[in-house]
Amino acid sequence: MLPVVAIVGRPNVGKSTLFNRLLGERQAIVHGEPGVTRDRHYGESFWNGRDFTVIDTGGYLPGKGDVIVSGIRNQVELAIREADVILFVVDVMQGITTEDDAVTDMLRKQKKPVVLAVNKSDNSEKAMLAPEFYRLGFDELFPVSALSGSGTGELLDRLVDLLPSPKAHQEEEKWPKLAVIGRPNVGKSSFINALLNDERCIVTEIAGTTRDSVNSLLKYKDSKYTLIDTAGLRKRSRVQENIEFYSLIRTEKSIRECDVAILLVDASQGFEVQDARLLRQAEQFNKGMIIALNKWDLIEKETNTARDFMENVFRKIPTLKYVPVITISALTGQRIHRVIDEAVEVLEHRNKKISTSELNRFLKEITAQRPLPYARGHQLTIKYVTQVKSKPPVFAFFMNMPRELPANYRRYIENQLRARFEFKGVPVTMVFKEK
Repeated sequence: MLPVVAIVGRPNVGKSTLFNRLLGERQAIVHGEPGVTRDRHYGESFWNGRDFTVIDTGGYLPGKGDVIVSGIRNQVELAIREADVILFVVDVMQGITTEDDAVTDMLRKQKKPVVLAVNKSDNSEKAMLAPEFYRLGFDELFPVSALSGSGTGELLDRLVDLLPSPKAHQEEEKWPKLAVIGRPNVGKSSFINALLNDERCIVTEIAGTTRDSVNSLLKYKDSKYTLIDTAGLRKRSRVQENIEFYSLIRTEKSIRECDVAILLVDASQGFEVQDARLLRQAEQFNKGMIIALNKWDLIEKETNTARDFMENVFRKIPTLKYVPVITISALTGQRIHRVIDEAVEVLEHRNKKISTSELNRFLKEITAQRPLPYARGHQLTIKYVTQVKSKPPVFAFFMNMPRELPANYRRYIENQLRARFEFKGVPVTMVFKEK
């Protein structure tokens, strides 16, 4: 495991901007509204020959507060427990506040090195105000500007000096990414927590609690997977806050980057248009797909209840009948691990490679069973087919007059391809070229 630096501080001091600066890219949502960062957010940084993990946390507020404030406080405390070095961020323009004092009191109880970053020291005049923060009792401080990058080099030098000695270098593993997507409040964070058996994400009954995408490592049956818990996507017409818009962009990015998208649906609410839109988006990006009907424990069961529900789903998405559907309950744990079993199978099908000889035997059989039609007085003929790519699978068909091949014959080829080679939960791309 890489050493860990946790960024902490009260709300709106620029923690996420500094997080992005340390990583050299825009990973965390950055906005002027306090309380944007709610869950722990992870990224990797490199400085002076050292790789390390950086954790961005929500703004720490003392006292009881509402369920989200206390949830954020919980997450900050968890991040501190994980950290090797703590980066405490304050705002030079606002001076020392009671919230800064509360964070200081909490950090004094930790037996870990703390580095104080006095942020928003954008020029020499502002940097002159930084020594005031020695009153917090820390031995050294670093005036920095997360926005411009001023002073962050010296800050990184010190952080790296305080990291534990490096262990033997291990090649970074690229684990398959499973993105858990869905509308707000369908139980995505609860599902991930049930899998991890850990309070990795804030879970409340308030819709939209997870605003950013959060990655977790899942070890399952001797394999490792990256789980991505994404913000719930409302209909675009309902995206009123700027933050909700940023979250929507992050969720779409998570879909683009994942290997398998697990669509969580609230079975008590039914399969809605927004669910179909998310699934089609995953299809558009050629991702593996699974539908998990959550809260199945709340559904009154009769004969064929599950079958009838699934028929209703596929009436709305008739071209996606190859996507597996699983009924689960994140609350009780019912069949949650079967989702991962299905994801593993979908990954295998997404990586599947079929030999050219086998594909051409298949082509000869299906065209004999249903001959190609005529176009402009000539019979269409497909000379041969080959798989040009896997992960996701892409097949190239070489033929005369490819533009004349009817859409219904293309669907016939795809249906036969799936009947022979399955490709469970995986979009298949077919390219027809002139030969």
